[in-house]
Amino acid sequence: MKKESWTGRFFEDFTVGDVYDHPLGRTVLSADNTWFTLLTQAPAPIHFDHCYAAQTQWEKPIVNSTFTLALVTGQSVTDLSQNVFANLGWDQVRLPKPVFEGDTIYSRSEVLELRDSESRSNVGILKVKTIGFNQHGTVVISFLRTMMIFRHGQGPKIPHPNVESVA
Repeated sequence: MKKESWTGRFFEDFTVGDVYDHPLGRTVLSADNTWFTLLTQAPAPIHFDHCYAAQTQWEKPIVNSTFTLALVTGQSVTDLSQNVFANLGWDQVRLPKPVFEGDTIYSRSEVLELRDSESRSNVGILKVKTIGFNQHGTVVISFLRTMMIFRHGQGPKIPHPNVESVA
C-alpha cells in the first residue's frame, strides 16, 4: 500500500513556543571545512592549514563559521522550511565557541513569532531562534531566522511520476 511521504510543515502548522530538536546530527570532516572554504573563496589558513593552525591557541584548524551557519540552517529544513517561499534574513548570529574538524553538530529551534505577510496572501512569516551545539552539548552558534512559509495548498507540489512498481 502506498503511504504519503513527509512533505513538511506549512505556516498554519506552527505555534509560538514550538520547539524542534532537529533529527539529524552531522560530523564535520576536514574535507567539509577545506571544500567550503575554497568554494566560498575565503582562504584563511586557520581553516585548512594544519601547520598554521598549530600555532594558534586552538592548535588545530577551526571550521569556517559560515559552514557552521549553513549546516545548522540546513539541519532545520525538515522541521521548519521544507515549504519555504523565501528566507528573509538571519539576525543576531553568534558564535560563542569554535567548531573543530571531527565535532558532531546538532541543532534545535524555537518558534518566536508568526504573522501574516503584508505583501503575499499565500505565505506567512515565521521567525525562529536556532542554536547549534556539539557532541558535548556546548552551544557553538545561535541565530534568529525569518522566512516566508507557504500556507496549506498554496505552494508548488513535488512531482511524482507514475511508475509501475518499486521493484
